[in-house]
Amino acid sequence: MHTPAITGTGVFTPENTISNAELVAAFNAYVDLYNADHAADIAAGRLAAKEYSSEEFILKASGIQQRYVIDKSGILDPHVMHPLLEQRADEAPSLMAEMGLDAARKALAEAGKTATDVDLVICAASNMERAYPAVAIEIQELLGVQGFAFDMNVACSSATFGIQAAADMIRSGSIRGALVINPEICSAHLEWRDRDCHFIFGDVATATFIERAKAASGAFFEVKSTRCATVFSNNIRNNNGYLRRSRPAGMADRRDMQFMQNGRKVFKEVLPMVSDHIAAHMAAEGVAADDLKRLWLHQANKTMNDFIGRKVLSRTPKAHEQPNILQDYANTSSAGSIIAFSKYSSDLTEGDTGLICSFGAGYSVGSVVLQRHG
Repeated sequence: MHTPAITGTGVFTPENTISNAELVAAFNAYVDLYNADHAADIAAGRLAAKEYSSEEFILKASGIQQRYVIDKSGILDPHVMHPLLEQRADEAPSLMAEMGLDAARKALAEAGKTATDVDLVICAASNMERAYPAVAIEIQELLGVQGFAFDMNVACSSATFGIQAAADMIRSGSIRGALVINPEICSAHLEWRDRDCHFIFGDVATATFIERAKAASGAFFEVKSTRCATVFSNNIRNNNGYLRRSRPAGMADRRDMQFMQNGRKVFKEVLPMVSDHIAAHMAAEGVAADDLKRLWLHQANKTMNDFIGRKVLSRTPKAHEQPNILQDYANTSSAGSIIAFSKYSSDLTEGDTGLICSFGAGYSVGSVVLQRHG
């Protein structure tokens, strides 16, 4: 049996940002266009007029102040309201592979390793650019990795589920090292015309390199334990799968082909599920609340994270104990907790214990107990 360890992480951040002010201006311009185009139906009561968004509403609802995106021109055009992403030739690297490659190289560099140290590549994300061939195999090819690769989709928990799969294979001895890569182009599946969710997501890619602890060339985080759970729910859903049918002539766009959620039910059902999951995982590993130096949570919503932090620690967490990157990156699905870990873990010292947790559609929740060495 081998001890799995995280020895490197990498984050690819797009160049474009959209502030709440920019987003609200574009959304409200779209509202004016929509209400003018449907004025007769609105006046007759057949349609409800769309309401304006506001910076105050977004900040209060989410804690988000800005987000990074691959393309902002289409999102901020009230006549378009979605990113304009280039359709690439089959011979060209896909966008997800390109983003994932950047993050993977950074993770390997931090670990002091090369492609020859990698036996497995997992591309774990909430939405894949295509059904097949696997994006992970494309990244494997671009990196020059021997071995094998596969895609994994567990929505916002994809990264922690990927870490569990890789850690288990390292522990068993079937592989030496693995890259778990999370390229999240969340802007492409968000409905930017929906006031209730138009502010939620951003784009990013993260990568985590996991290897046998004895092979680490510097400080590392031992993967002490992993735990995953799923419970089926329709309260977070996107029906835009590869079996999508073309809509009949005259049928309006189907709203369910983009991100949808019943926010109130998600809050009510997910919060106790995640809090209980973390508590049970910590208890099984003999980790008391006072032993936990850092909590790297999924970056979905500040109110949710504040609630979970209080439940786990039985008090209000200090800022350094539960770092948030939500205000800068918005919700980046599976990548959020890994961004927080990558940016806020180097200050921990020998023996310090931390926990990564992600949660989302499924419902799904995954947690990883880590201990710093070196």
